[in-house]
Amino acid sequence: MSNQKSFLQILVLSISFSIVLVSGCSVAAKSSEETPTDAPKAEDKSQSLTKNSVPKGRIRIESGSPADTVRLFYKNLREKRYREAMMLTNMRAAVEGLSESEMQDLTPDFEPLSTEVPAELEINGEIITNNLATVTAKLPSTETGRIELTQLELRLENNKWVMLIAEADAEALAKKEGKNYFFKLRIDTHHVEAQNMMERIAKAQTLYSMQNNGTFGEVQSLIEKGFLPNDVLNTQSTGYRFTVKVEAGGSKYFATAEPAVYGRTGKLSFLLEGGGADQKAVLKSDDKKGQPMKK
Repeated sequence: MSNQKSFLQILVLSISFSIVLVSGCSVAAKSSEETPTDAPKAEDKSQSLTKNSVPKGRIRIESGSPADTVRLFYKNLREKRYREAMMLTNMRAAVEGLSESEMQDLTPDFEPLSTEVPAELEINGEIITNNLATVTAKLPSTETGRIELTQLELRLENNKWVMLIAEADAEALAKKEGKNYFFKLRIDTHHVEAQNMMERIAKAQTLYSMQNNGTFGEVQSLIEKGFLPNDVLNTQSTGYRFTVKVEAGGSKYFATAEPAVYGRTGKLSFLLEGGGADQKAVLKSDDKKGQPMKK
């Protein structure tokens, strides 16, 4: 079972997609005085080290520049044009082949991105070195929520600047998987989340039985005790349906989990059995084409 993070979590996506886009090194924009005196002329952008600046901490954004790419990326995110935003990044291969219906299917996963973008994005630094660039902008920190200077990296490809929002291995996988990338990553993530929830159910039943003379509880009782989150009752956060049943007068229980939509939100079905002589819970999983695993 994959332990890979959702791309939305890596990005701002939710999968995530929030670690790279709104985090990074807090830096101050480099001043023009830091440019080496023997640097090539600024007009040769493919071989130059340049700084674009204007007073009051802002920079003058030129059309087609790295800063302009960053501006357009966040503008598209804020306006929920997710395909257009991703086309400006090194994850372009994951969205360019998606149909409109497939893009709509992914929209709920992308929507948390738009809420992370400030209404007014302040870009105050741009440094270009050959075919690489660094842009600094004020964005909310994923750790504190406060607006901080954030460093964003870009690369020049076919005379266009591309934001590097994913690591090289994720970029290579996106090129390999193409439009299936996000769906595969969503499934992998949901498998991990479903397994984690089943493990939480097992722990919840252990705690419940310790407080109730060795008997186990129905799912609502586990929630009321604070042993399980309400997420177990719906499919929104995990993409899975969970069922908990208590048997033998409360001395045994079993739980099942199936994907809400087989092939889209998950492929594996799970079965958790607890109680009995050894009181040890056993978790199993298998591809049952969306059907529950049988005891």
